[in-house]
Amino acid sequence: MRVAEIYESVQGEGELTGQASIFVRASGCNLRCGFCDTPYASWAPEGDDLSVAAILQQIGRFDGSHVVLTGGEPMLFSELIPICERLRDEGRHVTIETAGTLHLALPCDLMSISPKMNNSTPLGDVDPRWRLRHEQTRHSMDVVQRLIDDYPHQLKFVVRSLADCQEVQQYVEQLSNIAHGRVMLMPQGVDAIDLAAAAKWLEPECRRRGFRFCPRKQIEWFGLQRAT
Repeated sequence: MRVAEIYESVQGEGELTGQASIFVRASGCNLRCGFCDTPYASWAPEGDDLSVAAILQQIGRFDGSHVVLTGGEPMLFSELIPICERLRDEGRHVTIETAGTLHLALPCDLMSISPKMNNSTPLGDVDPRWRLRHEQTRHSMDVVQRLIDDYPHQLKFVVRSLADCQEVQQYVEQLSNIAHGRVMLMPQGVDAIDLAAAAKWLEPECRRRGFRFCPRKQIEWFGLQRAT
């Protein structure tokens, strides 16, 4: 499994915001979001190919009880299955952060699903093959539904406009067994000032639609940098 970084920090998004956690960032992704803030794990994947034992050894350097397996797209790697099994055997809480386009049968405590909307498609000077591949791959409603049915879950959507909020509303209405309280809208942005400005209109919009507003606290706390 190719890994870009393993580090200890604080969860900045979702239900577990504020929870000290160990992060394992898989390097490699089947999508190419235009707003991706970890290009070193997607557009230009970096890192080392590590065995399951080596990954677990590095995780074991930390004492934290919560582990977040993120990316890139961690569900690309079948090694995730034995890693999750071992972490659960050790009594650690496991979160998987995924775009919801791939499914693996693995144990976890929270499936954090971030489906990609129209605003994720890359524009500008981008290889048109990647633009087409992204657009064809980003929407996997059957996979998202299966993950919702099989795991404790949250859905996080990146939005930048009221039109995006409406798209999310229509998307969620196609799912079954999903409570609006599990749906979180996050403002797009990589700067604390821009995020705060977006929150002024997005937070009341979330209340109006019955969704949860999801700040991106890691950017407020640390700025846009690695190992956060």
